[in-house]
Amino acid sequence: MSDLVNKLYRNHSLIYKGLLFIFSTFLIVYLFPKTGKFKYNFERGKPWQSENLYAPFNFAIKKSNEEIAAEKKTISDHSTLFFAVDSAIENEVNDLFESQFKIAFSDSIPKLKRNILFKAGERIINELYALGVLSENYNFPENKTVVILEDRIEKHTAKFADLINQEEVSSMINRVLIEEKLSDYKTEFTSLFFDLIQPNLTYDKSFTEKVLNEDLNKIAYTRGSIEKETLIISKGEIVEGNKYQVLESLKSEYESQVWNASNYNWILFAYTLLVSLALLMLLLFLRKYRLEVFENNTKVTFIFFNIFLMVFITTLVVNYSSEYIYVVPICILPLIFKAFFDARLGLFAHVITVLLLGSIVPNSYEYMFLQIIAGIVTILTVSELYKRANLFISVGQITLIYIIAYFAFFVIHEGSVETLKWETFIWFILCGLATLFVQPLIYIYEKLFGLVSDVSLLELSDTNSKLLKELSNKAPGTFHHSLNVANLAESCANEVGANAMLIRVGALYHDIGKMKNPTYFIENQSTGINPHDELHSKESARIIIEHVILGIEIAKKYNLPDRVIDFIRTHHGTSMVYYFYIKEKELKPEVDRSEFMYPGPKPFSKETAILMMCDSVEAASKSLKDPTSTKIDTFVESIISKQIDEGQFLNANITFKEIQSIKKVLKHKLANIYHLRIEYPE
Repeated sequence: MSDLVNKLYRNHSLIYKGLLFIFSTFLIVYLFPKTGKFKYNFERGKPWQSENLYAPFNFAIKKSNEEIAAEKKTISDHSTLFFAVDSAIENEVNDLFESQFKIAFSDSIPKLKRNILFKAGERIINELYALGVLSENYNFPENKTVVILEDRIEKHTAKFADLINQEEVSSMINRVLIEEKLSDYKTEFTSLFFDLIQPNLTYDKSFTEKVLNEDLNKIAYTRGSIEKETLIISKGEIVEGNKYQVLESLKSEYESQVWNASNYNWILFAYTLLVSLALLMLLLFLRKYRLEVFENNTKVTFIFFNIFLMVFITTLVVNYSSEYIYVVPICILPLIFKAFFDARLGLFAHVITVLLLGSIVPNSYEYMFLQIIAGIVTILTVSELYKRANLFISVGQITLIYIIAYFAFFVIHEGSVETLKWETFIWFILCGLATLFVQPLIYIYEKLFGLVSDVSLLELSDTNSKLLKELSNKAPGTFHHSLNVANLAESCANEVGANAMLIRVGALYHDIGKMKNPTYFIENQSTGINPHDELHSKESARIIIEHVILGIEIAKKYNLPDRVIDFIRTHHGTSMVYYFYIKEKELKPEVDRSEFMYPGPKPFSKETAILMMCDSVEAASKSLKDPTSTKIDTFVESIISKQIDEGQFLNANITFKEIQSIKKVLKHKLANIYHLRIEYPE
């Protein structure tokens, strides 16, 4: 049992990656469509490239979206409006008219005239309420058919223009009075009916919409059908008109038909195979070409998480409306991976992600072409992401590539630009703007996953930071030494293609442990008094060696990234404090070497190896007396050769050719520091 536990513990990293691989595969497959995919590709106006196609089953020919939209518009245009009438209002107005008429027209008017006036008033009321008076001014076409309902029972049918709104009441009164030749009484009648007339027609919106929806639901979405084994299209035939609609109907029917349990399981299995193959290729790439990333579970999790996130966001957008598919800023992915890792890994992961998305999005070939080209442009153009101008320029270039590629595909499909919807380009502009979100996203990822980007390294390289200011105050000599080492290391890194920004930051912080006991290090001894004169050799060696451990503690206290702490931990490797070792050996022959040896580890990257060389050369160069080019060359060769002989670079991925280039840079830089002239032969 204990052997099994030990074996599991030894392989826990691989087990974690296996579980991560399985979990990611199933999550992505869960987001994929669970139907079959039509195996033929076709485009309107292009020849049918496959073999003769016969109907695999009976299916109906679906109407095009344009046909359905036209039918819906026709039904809406000819729909009926329903108004509810309140008959009690007319009776109430008639009763009030009889009582108010006597008040409005005095008894001095002859009886015959009063009867004529009374009948004219009754005619006005009858004509006003023949259909009814609208409660408000509705903005409907005049030729719309109107049905007037009383208690939900049809009472009248008319045109909307026949209904009277409240603004037309006055003109109606005037017309009747003119016809009755009673214009002299216009003021009295207008005053009388101003208070009497009440609207009795109300628009029944809910009932109107209900009837309209019932009519719309009666629309047939198909026209005709195709029998099984019927020839649909022959090879070479142009896909257009009815042929195109039949093919679209077959594709839609094939992808939307109800699948039985067996088919459903096979589709899931096939999708799982495709997704697992894609993710496996990514893991194999990391295993072969990015071993340091592969061995770091946090970094592998970070890569898988970002791929899943892009698939998830794209799926949400496609499910909502595939029209907005190009708003999703896929190019954020290579930007993030390039910021934290390198361009090659960023491009490989981007291509894998786009291949996965090809099973989700419509027009998959067009989509994959655009996104892969955009990803390549992103990798090629974005350099020094921490510079804001570079990011804006690159986003502009990415957006331009999207627009050009989309325009080319549209012309190929349609054959002209007449039907091009220029507003589509807005989605690409929005995508470019969304890509700018990469900066805050990088900051969030740094905090969540403990990674370090060039943006953070730039901030750490500021010599006005709190920790470096403290170093310059407490140990000014060490601070000056660190600056010199940073300059040397940066030049060497540029020469051999290492991460110059990372190595510069590592050099600035590599000796911060000397702040605890600054006077015990010769570069800080400005008074000429050496405290080591009062100490035993072992004690002196312990204090010197201890600055590495103290540096790590200070770095963790100030939350420096692990990648920077690695430089503190490895800049002396497992070398010895030779001065005190020799001094101790002079006193007694048998000396324990481990007491004078740095704890390590040895440098395990190109950058940490470069820092060890630069640190040793810069520190020892202070002891050079009357330096010449020959002395400097011999001096650099001897120091680095000694480190090679001690095996300090065995764990670092650095070649002899690169070491030779570093030596050359160091010799040149030291010659410039000491202002040496070329030595001419005598």
